[in-house]
Amino acid sequence: MLADHRRQIILDVAEKKGYASLQDLMEATEASESTIRRDLELLDSFGQVRRTRGGIAYTGESLVTFEDRSFRGLTEKQKIARAVANIVQPGESVLLDGGTTTLEVARNLMGMPLQVVTNSLPIAQLLINSPSIELIMIGGYLYPKTGVALGPIAVEALKRIRVQRLIMSVGGITEEGMFNSNSLLVEAEQQMLETAEEVIIAADHGKFGRNALVKMCDLNRPDSLFVDDGLEPRWRQFLEQMDVQVHYIA
Repeated sequence: MLADHRRQIILDVAEKKGYASLQDLMEATEASESTIRRDLELLDSFGQVRRTRGGIAYTGESLVTFEDRSFRGLTEKQKIARAVANIVQPGESVLLDGGTTTLEVARNLMGMPLQVVTNSLPIAQLLINSPSIELIMIGGYLYPKTGVALGPIAVEALKRIRVQRLIMSVGGITEEGMFNSNSLLVEAEQQMLETAEEVIIAADHGKFGRNALVKMCDLNRPDSLFVDDGLEPRWRQFLEQMDVQVHYIA
């Protein structure tokens, strides 16, 4: 069993029960106690679980459904999405990564004459109703609860395309870089970074200071970052030192 799959099972068990013992997790994953303990140390360091005597308590958000996440910080996401969509020009080719913020971007692109590439089923389902958009769907393993295509098939497809803009979000941003919660997802996103002339990150202020399992890129890899004006002053000061253009959306 892949480590990501095993950790996903651990989070699933913990979320459903609120608490899970080592024995519960060993039975669910068919892994050894030492392996489970190493996984729990990692998940605890990212704040997704809290270790207790003989088990863990669930504290993370990694398994919240796409629909539930879409309502969190919705006002900020909509403001950011409108600002990002406003810089897209008719006739451009745009790659949209999966996520609740990029879904809002897609809503604002409806009706524009564009070529849109995406690995997100929710985005594809939305844009298929827009006759002015030429839609290209990236295939692959469909990740549960998010509807995002990942894995080797998705990566190979991404290697064959070139777009003018990549618009994506992330699971967390720290001083070390930008992160997401799954290595297969990050593998696909890292390939996306190679396809675009311009890389745009759209992230609400709640993503800052939040870690996740796998690093996607350094903070200065994107060309521009769109964030709402709720971002703390210390983060604004830190971003001023980085070679990335930041747009604060009121």
